[in-house]
Amino acid sequence: MKPEIAIIRIKNLRLRTYIGIKEDEINNKQDVTINAEIHYCAAKARNSDNMQDALNYRTITKKIIALVENNRFSLLEHLTDQVLSIASDHEWVDFASVEIDKPHALRFADSVSMQLCYQKG
Repeated sequence: MKPEIAIIRIKNLRLRTYIGIKEDEINNKQDVTINAEIHYCAAKARNSDNMQDALNYRTITKKIIALVENNRFSLLEHLTDQVLSIASDHEWVDFASVEIDKPHALRFADSVSMQLCYQKG
């Protein structure tokens, strides 16, 4: 990893949304837990101490919250892809990874999760 690469980690963002295809999932919001990792070149921010030279993780998180809480999703794959689109949207982003857990989706399991990645190429 290059020394100027910064990694933003959004950990355990707990939200509620409509996710699933069964009737009770369609009618009732469920908990989801989001973890995102965003890599970008932070050389300017490290040298300037100016917010304009950095990715604003608060802005990214607010966009994720709005997406998740104001929409309905049938598939965890689609929800994860939409969140990844937000995490990787800025031109400075070289790599992003999003994992979303759906707690209690399976009997005898803590959760089911989906992880997708973006690599600038």
